Parts: sequence; C-alpha cells; structure tokens
Amino acid sequence: MSNSARQDEIRAPAKPSFRLLRSGIIASLAAVPFLFSATLSWGADRSGKEVVSSVCINCHGSGKVGAPKIGDRNAWDKRTAQGLTNLTQHALNGIRKMPAHGGNPELSNLEIERAVTYMVNQTGKSWVEPVSQTALGPRTGQQIVQAKCVECHGEGKFGAPRIGDQQAWIGRVSRGLDKVVGTAIHGHGAMPPRGGMGDLTDPEIRSAVIYMFNQSTAMAKAY
Repeated sequence: MSNSARQDEIRAPAKPSFRLLRSGIIASLAAVPFLFSATLSWGADRSGKEVVSSVCINCHGSGKVGAPKIGDRNAWDKRTAQGLTNLTQHALNGIRKMPAHGGNPELSNLEIERAVTYMVNQTGKSWVEPVSQTALGPRTGQQIVQAKCVECHGEGKFGAPRIGDQQAWIGRVSRGLDKVVGTAIHGHGAMPPRGGMGDLTDPEIRSAVIYMFNQSTAMAKAY
C-alpha cells in the first residue's frame, strides 16, 4: 500500500458541536453557582487565554477542589506527559470534581484544547495552540517528521531507529503497528511522550510512524 493510501486511513476529527440544551444549562447553573460567571459570548472560537480567563480560572487559578493550579509546574508535569489528546478528553468528559466541558457546555472541543494548551504553557512549555482542524485538517506524517522526528530518527540518535534503516523499522513494526504508535504516544527510553510535541493527536503520531516506515523500506529498495 502506498504512503498516500495509508495516509487516507487517518481522518480529520469531526467538527466540534455546541451543546445548546438550554434547559440543561439552566439546571447546571443552579447546581454549580460559579458557572454564572463562566458564560461566554457566542462567536468565533476563542483563544486559550480567553477561555481560561472566563472559565478555567475559577478552579485552576487557586487550585480549588484539587485542580492543578495555573503555573504550578509540579502539578502539571505528570499531566503534561499525557499529551494534549488525553488532557483534552479529561476536560471534555469531566474528571474527579471537574464537570464535563469544564462546567460550560457552550465550549467547543477546539476551545477546550486551546485552554489546556494555554495552561500547560504557563509552566514553561511551548505547545502550539491548536488551529481549526476542520479548516486545515491534520498534519501529514511528512510534516511532523520534518518538523521534529528527524532530529533523532534522521541519524539514529539515542538509539532511535534511523529513517532508511529497513531492518530496524521492519523489526519494530512486525510486532504490531499499534504497539509502535503506542510507544511514540507514551514515550520510551530517551524519546519523550509524543516525540516531544505535546500537541500532536494520536492519528498524527500514527501518520508520522507510517511515513518513517514507508520511507525506510522505500529507501532500502532503491539500493
């Protein structure tokens, strides 16, 4: 199967939908008083800073009810290692005392991703705030590899399988592509979670792995 065909397996995330169940929102407001101050205006997707200042600050500003405090590196380190996809999912579904969608059903998935990114960056990280994936689509494997993965995989640094080393890549992928992708997501040895790019989605990581594998087998055949 060609690289372009394999890339077709990766689908752009569905367009975020707004939950406009006003009766449910009213009931939530009665049960969770702080949401009165969290109502946001309608319009284009807001920046992470705007969402945090309007909603997330209520708990994350002071570390209320166990929420990791904005700027607290120790509180955020373990969470940051989980990557943007997992942290966003926690905020979408709710976790421990944090309600789903951070307590504001009007927030889009993209806005929550941006808010998470903003809070992570307050600990000294440099995650890129997500743009609308419905407009641009996911990054290709080639784009990701050239932007980051090549730093180690280009020369086989720190034991990383070198792009072009057919034996190294076939040996890994033969154990299952999902296992290789999982290793890239969670980190292994000198490789940090998500290859050091915390804003990568799981499908984008899979795309990067497939690209490096295909490049390695194609280069080997050329000799």
